[in-house]
Amino acid sequence: MANTANAITLRFMVNPASGSRNYNPPEPPARRVNLTIPLDLAGLRLDQALAKLLPEVSRSRLAKLIEDGHVLVDGESAAVRTKVRSGEKVEVALVPRPEEAAFRPEAIALPIVHEDDHVLVIDKPAGLVVHPGTGNWAGTMLNALLHHAPGLKHLPRAGIVHRLDKETSGLLVVAKDEATQLDLVRQLQERTVKRTYVALARGRIAAGGTVDKPIGRHPTKRTRMAVVANGKEAVTHYRVKEAFAAHTLLECDLETGRTHQIRVHLAAIGHPLEGDPEYGGKGERIFQRQALHAWKLAFKHPSTGKLVKFESPMPEDFLALLTGLRKV
Repeated sequence: MANTANAITLRFMVNPASGSRNYNPPEPPARRVNLTIPLDLAGLRLDQALAKLLPEVSRSRLAKLIEDGHVLVDGESAAVRTKVRSGEKVEVALVPRPEEAAFRPEAIALPIVHEDDHVLVIDKPAGLVVHPGTGNWAGTMLNALLHHAPGLKHLPRAGIVHRLDKETSGLLVVAKDEATQLDLVRQLQERTVKRTYVALARGRIAAGGTVDKPIGRHPTKRTRMAVVANGKEAVTHYRVKEAFAAHTLLECDLETGRTHQIRVHLAAIGHPLEGDPEYGGKGERIFQRQALHAWKLAFKHPSTGKLVKFESPMPEDFLALLTGLRKV
């Protein structure tokens, strides 16, 4: 099995949107400020002088700008503790902090399954972050949406009503106006949006079932979720789609939509997702990401009231993984 696992581990990188995991968004432009050191500030440290000349900028940020070479004194870089002299010319490049650029349009290609005047359905590739946050302030699906449809800047979260984890691929719906966004949020709350995932679980699962276990923040590892007594209601239904020697391919229907729900629930019943770095348990991973794909999506169109259904084909890396497992 070890040799086979090595043979089917996928090493190629998947693109956010057309996209590569190595996507580097362009740096936002810096606002440049030119200053002259006055006589009464002569002899102060550079960071102290700048704090008085630019009181709207925090001392810690000024120190960071100096350390990163964004402050020039008479055309030369300087240190935080450099003593300034009267008449020196100081150029400060106020490079935006990452979070300041979070809601900036970026020309990232979006795999659009459907678009009309009210909704967008996106087939999100693995590796694309949906919403800006710590460590991912740019290069997200939200940035791409703002470039594709600039009017989305007027909506909360640019019209995004539900999310997928960075390494989960598949279907997402986005609203293009406030009334549509409110309607879709209501449908999610009423559990009438149907979301079906394909998940490759570790181990053999004999038959389908339901996991009804509350999910909340892990008591000690706050970046993770867990089944906890005081968590929010979470219900996942699963069916066996295909069995392998040491894995089971499942169809999973979400009744609720908690963070990491399928990942946490499958781990809780002893069958974590293959490749899951957080909840996958011990043992060699034979996939570079969690093997989870948002396969089908159905909801009532907020404009027409008619049920609309969408389906996303399995991505190439997932298909290659299954092909390898069928050879075991």
